[in-house]
Amino acid sequence: MSSNKDMKLGIFIAAAGLIILLGKLGVFGFLGRALWPLVILIPGLFLHVLFFSRRASAAVLIPAGILTVYGLLLGFCNMWGWEYMRHLWPVLLLGVAVGLYEYAFYSAGRNGGITAFAVILGVLSLVLLVFSMIGTGVFYLLGILLVAAGIWLMLGRRKQGSRKKWNGGW
Repeated sequence: MSSNKDMKLGIFIAAAGLIILLGKLGVFGFLGRALWPLVILIPGLFLHVLFFSRRASAAVLIPAGILTVYGLLLGFCNMWGWEYMRHLWPVLLLGVAVGLYEYAFYSAGRNGGITAFAVILGVLSLVLLVFSMIGTGVFYLLGILLVAAGIWLMLGRRKQGSRKKWNGGW
């Protein structure tokens, strides 16, 4: 019995030493700098899991939506650079809109006012996002995508005999 306790104590002491060594080498500092947005994202996803597994009411979807959107936004900025926040700040409003819309969509009561507010806030967020992106190169990408989609639609309509198109052969 004593050897079993000595084994557990030895594993605990070795693990503590390994943690101290990794901390002194800067591993935890790097992980903390790189992965801190997960501290916001994971609770948001966890609240979604609680609701969809029927362990919590629809009210948890408000903070779940907000935390999930904020965690994704902060993770993007942490990964690619904080200068993008200059253009992506309207996504903060979108997080609130997503949380309110999820609540209104999944709650049992009549939530017409909440739905309307969430949609208005979401549209406002998207309009502000478009205005903040005007000076960037995003519109070049959007233009290229629209041209490609138009060409794809024009070339796809020439084949009259094909029924496997996305439109079902209109």
